[in-house]
Amino acid sequence: MEIGLNHYLILSALLFSIGIYGLITRNNAFRVLMSIEVILNAININFVAFAHYIDPIMVKGQVFSLFVMAIAAAEAAIGLALLLLIYRNRVNIRMDSFATMKW
Repeated sequence: MEIGLNHYLILSALLFSIGIYGLITRNNAFRVLMSIEVILNAININFVAFAHYIDPIMVKGQVFSLFVMAIAAAEAAIGLALLLLIYRNRVNIRMDSFATMKW
């Protein structure tokens, strides 16, 4: 059995759905950040799969995937730093407690 484009798209859709579910249902900010990372990994799978099956000689999808990984790494670093600062001040990182941070 050969793995085709449909298999990669199903895997990507499954990962994207898991990420959206985690984004909607979780109250913990760390889990929300992890859900965003899962969504970005689903996007990377799409980029690489389409690049391989549409034009295997050009590496456009792989280059876009590298850019997404760099942005995801920066987002994770900044997000975790902010969560660490919030945790030091508030002792929890629940999303519903962020409403108290208004002016």
